[in-house]
Amino acid sequence: MSPISAGLKERCPTCGQGRVFRSFLKFKPACEACGQDFTQADTADGPAFFVGFIVLILFAPFGFIIPLANQPIWVKIILMLILVIITTIASLVMLPKAKSLLMALQIANKAEQARFEDRK
Repeated sequence: MSPISAGLKERCPTCGQGRVFRSFLKFKPACEACGQDFTQADTADGPAFFVGFIVLILFAPFGFIIPLANQPIWVKIILMLILVIITTIASLVMLPKAKSLLMALQIANKAEQARFEDRK
C-alpha cells in the first residue's frame, strides 16, 4: 500500500491494516497488526499549517464577497455564520487525514531529525 493512500485512509503505512489513531489526533504507540512503531514520527505543526492553508484558499474569498453582497445585514450575518461553521467542519475533517498522511510519509521515507556533523 502506498504511503499516500494509507495516510488518507488513516491506516498503518507499513501493512495498511491497523488504524493509526487511538483518539482524535492522538497516535497509537504502535500498529496492532504489524507492530510498526508510531512514536518515531513527529508531524509537529505541519498538518495544521497545510489544512489551514487549504481552508484559507477555499473559503477566504467568501469572507470578502459576503460583506459586499447587496443583501440586508441579517442575511449577511447568517451567511457569515454558515461560512464559519463550514470552515470549522472542513478543518476538523481534514486535520486527521493530513496528520496521518504526513506520519505515513515520514515512516515510508525514513525521515528523522537533522543531524549536523562536526567539521574541523
